[in-house]
Amino acid sequence: MSGRIWDPYLTQSDIDHLARSPDKRVGVGSRPALLLVDLYRAVFGDKPEPLLEAIKTWPSSCGLAGWNALPHIQRLLEAARDAKIPVVHITMLSDSGMVGWFDAAHRDSIVGGRGAGAADEAALARKRRAAEIMDEVKPAPGEVVLKKTAPSAFWGTPLAAHLNFHQIDTLIVCGEATSGCVRASVVDAASYRFRVQVVEECVFDRHEATHAMNLFDLHQKYADVIPLSQALQHLRTR
Repeated sequence: MSGRIWDPYLTQSDIDHLARSPDKRVGVGSRPALLLVDLYRAVFGDKPEPLLEAIKTWPSSCGLAGWNALPHIQRLLEAARDAKIPVVHITMLSDSGMVGWFDAAHRDSIVGGRGAGAADEAALARKRRAAEIMDEVKPAPGEVVLKKTAPSAFWGTPLAAHLNFHQIDTLIVCGEATSGCVRASVVDAASYRFRVQVVEECVFDRHEATHAMNLFDLHQKYADVIPLSQALQHLRTR
């Protein structure tokens, strides 16, 4: 695969080093599962808007990056369902009384605006909907939904046990944010010795450079970053 998304951000030293380094890929096994990370309302908002507009009402929004990725994620999800592989949806645990990692670190609401005073009714309504998985990729009957309070989908959840029960050896990953919860989940998946495939068109972040360079780093160390076409082909030929 040529013309990678991270190429514009590499220095000459980076390029020279890569030319002398073997391209080690993890590949795929025989029993894949699809992991959809944090495809909830808070990162999309209610309509496609440029990032600086979207964050006025949804501060955790990824702007158009999320909406642009959504049709690709739908194609991947449809292919996974056709292939009858396990599908796992991840969202955040909300309204439980448990303080999440972001709130603990920043003491801020996910919605309603940073630095604002008492939340108005509209902000509270958004907060109640923040963790709802988007209708375009909503779980089908029988698909697992896990809720987490940390960046990684594995931390404090039964995800590893679920995958082990199904004898999964390969994890196909999509969702957001590339630099945050996707990265944390991929690193943990590799730590658990799963083969990890990150589908490039199906992950996104609010910052373009961060998105590109985290994909580069994941591809170098923990996963294969593959195009959607390759993921679809693999699922169709199982």
